Amino acid sequence: MIIDSHQHFWNYDAERHAWIDDEMANIRRSFLPEELKKTYAENNIDGCVAVQADQTLEETDFLLDLASGNDFVKGVVGWVDLRSISVEEDLEKYQGNPFLKGWRHIVQGEQDHNFLLRPNFTNGISLLEKYGYTYDILVFPHQLGAVLEFVKQFPNQKFVIDHIAKPYIKDGYYDGWAVLMQKIAEHENVHCKLSGMVTEADYKNWEADQFTRYINLVLEAFGPKRIMYGSDWPVCLVAASYQQAMQLTTDAISGLSENERNQIMGTNALAFYNL
Repeated sequence: MIIDSHQHFWNYDAERHAWIDDEMANIRRSFLPEELKKTYAENNIDGCVAVQADQTLEETDFLLDLASGNDFVKGVVGWVDLRSISVEEDLEKYQGNPFLKGWRHIVQGEQDHNFLLRPNFTNGISLLEKYGYTYDILVFPHQLGAVLEFVKQFPNQKFVIDHIAKPYIKDGYYDGWAVLMQKIAEHENVHCKLSGMVTEADYKNWEADQFTRYINLVLEAFGPKRIMYGSDWPVCLVAASYQQAMQLTTDAISGLSENERNQIMGTNALAFYNL
C-alpha cells in the first residue's frame, strides 16, 4: 500500500494564501479531492494524510469534512493554537474525530528562532501524548538547533520533520543542515518525511542528482523504519509533476529491500498516524 503522508487542500483565497507568490502563480487556484483522486489513480497511490496550510480551526474543520467524504483521505494533521490557555479544551473537542491524527504549526514563518522552546508552546505540546496525537515539525534549517532542544524535552511524543527541514538545495547548503539532522535523528521518537524537496531547488532548472546527498543523509540518519514518503501536492506542482516529485523518492530507495521500500512508501505512515 502506498500512502502519501503529506498533501494539502484549499479553496484559494488571495489574502489567506498570500504566501503563494508570483513564482508560484500556477497554484493560485483551488485544489480539492476530486483532482487529487485522479492524480492518485494515475500514480497508484492508495491514500493520503491531509495537512493544514492555514492556521485556523476553520481549516482543521474543513480538512476533517473532506476526509469524512473521501475514503482515500485517511487522516488529517490540523492546526490548533497550542499556545492558548484553553488548548486542552480544543484537544478534547477533537478527540472523538477518528480522522484527526495530529497537529502542526507553521513554525518556519515565525520570526522567533526559538519559538518551539517558549513555555506557552511547550505547554501545548506536553498535552499531545495524553490524547495520542502526533506533531509535524515544519522548520527551516536555521531553526534546527531549536528543534534539537525541543525534541529532547518530549522523548515519548511522536514527532515527524516535514520536508527534510527544507534545506536550501538551490544554494547547495548542506553541512550545517546535515550535522543537526543527524543529531536530531538520534532521538528515536522523531521521524522524517521525504517530501517538499523539489521546491527547495531551482523551480525551473533542477536535476535529480542535486537531491541525492540530502536523501542519502536522511536514509542513513533515520533509517527506513522512520521515514515516510510525501508529495507536498499541490505545492510540488510549482516545480514538477506529481510523478516527477514522487520519482525522486522511489529512485533514491530503489536499492533497498522490498520491505524497506514498503515501509517508506506506506506502512510507516500507517503506523505513525494510526491510519
